[in-house]
Formats: sequence, C-alpha cells, structure tokens
Amino acid sequence: MSERVLIVDDDAAILLLICDVLSDAGIGVRTAQSGEEAIRILEKERFDLIVLDIMMKGISGLEVCRRIRGQVDCPILFLSAKRDVRDVVRGLGLGADDYLTKPFVVEELAARIQAHLRRQARTAPGVERRERALEIGAIRLDPEKMEVTRDGLPVALSSKEFELLSYLMHNAGRTLSKEQIFRDVWKTGYGDIGTVAIHIKNLRAKLDPDWSYIKTVWGSGYRFVTCSGYEEEKMEGSEP
Repeated sequence: MSERVLIVDDDAAILLLICDVLSDAGIGVRTAQSGEEAIRILEKERFDLIVLDIMMKGISGLEVCRRIRGQVDCPILFLSAKRDVRDVVRGLGLGADDYLTKPFVVEELAARIQAHLRRQARTAPGVERRERALEIGAIRLDPEKMEVTRDGLPVALSSKEFELLSYLMHNAGRTLSKEQIFRDVWKTGYGDIGTVAIHIKNLRAKLDPDWSYIKTVWGSGYRFVTCSGYEEEKMEGSEP
C-alpha cells in the first residue's frame, strides 16, 4: 500500500501542483483547503506525512500543528510565505520536522517528502533495528524505542530533533559544520541551512539549557561532548 500524504493549503493552485507531482511519484494524496477541514480529516484518517501551510484564513497552520501533535506522530512539513524566522521557530517548537519557504521548487518539496517517508519506513514497527542506546552524561537516546531521556525523565522530541540528536551523539567529540549537519541529517543540498541553528536551539531548550552537552564552536559549527569530556567539565565546575 502506498504512503498517504495530507496537503493543507488555502491556495488551490498550489494544491493541484503538489498533487500532480506526488501522484506521479506513486504517493497517495488527500487535500484540505483550511485548518478546520484538516482537523476534521485527521480525526478520522491517518497519514504518513502532513504538509501544512502556516498562513491560512481561519485556523493557522501553527494552530493546527499545536492541536494535532499530541495525537499525530507522523512528520509535519511547514510551508510559509513569510521569511520571518519567528514563524519557523514557533512551528518547529510545536513539533514540526521541516519547512520550506514560498515560493519553492516543487521538485525539492517532493524530494523532501520522499526522504521523510523513507526514514519513517525504516523506523516503522516490524523493521529490525540493531542500534544500541547511546548515553552521555544524563542524556540517553534509545533508537530501538525511539525514546530520549534526561536524568531518567522522558523528553518529547520531533522526529527531526531525534535524528539530529542521534547524529550529534554518534559524532560526539567532533566539530560538525552547519553545512555538514544539513547535508547528513536533512539529506539534501537544497533549502535554508538556518534550520540547523533553529533545531539546535530547540534541542538545547528541551535537553541542554545550560549548553553542557551541545557546544558552539564559533566560526566552525557544533560539537556534542564525549562521555569523558562531560565528566571533566562537570568536575571542573564543581566546588573544591
């Protein structure tokens, strides 16, 4: 059975364009022209991915995301006609996994959708995974259960935040440029590389508010501390 994608946009021309491209790729498509319609559909149907326009009349895409995120665990990709980074930050903070700014190249959107669907397929129930849990300091990432905890308490991450954290922890001790992170985690050479900084900010807010784990290497990128590095920093910061 083919994957199903819900496209939510109040612009009928955009809906038709996206539908044509995804249908040609063998992906099942359902559309909604308002946030209210999308919520009604999602109460009855399940999808493998949702494309959600931020700026719509009535209920905005941001509000739709906020309302459905507790019940919907598939990836959410935002479309935004605004280049205001605050909308992007809010959307990602509400649990979205990716975004594109209008006007966009429809082939890029299709490529991103297909990449998210492939990752969803690899992590679906019944797909064998042999990765061991990663643990550095108080942070533990379990790829088998798709769970993250800090000090034993669960931390809710979007699927993209989970992928980014896993990538950083697998590369602990290495300084990774934004370009390298974007290429390896987002699996594309297109799009706004600024999404890396936004996702790092979200991870810090949820897991590392004092920047003990995710270090900014100015002019170079980011580095996740190693187990030994975390212990050394903790000892250096303790009282004599």
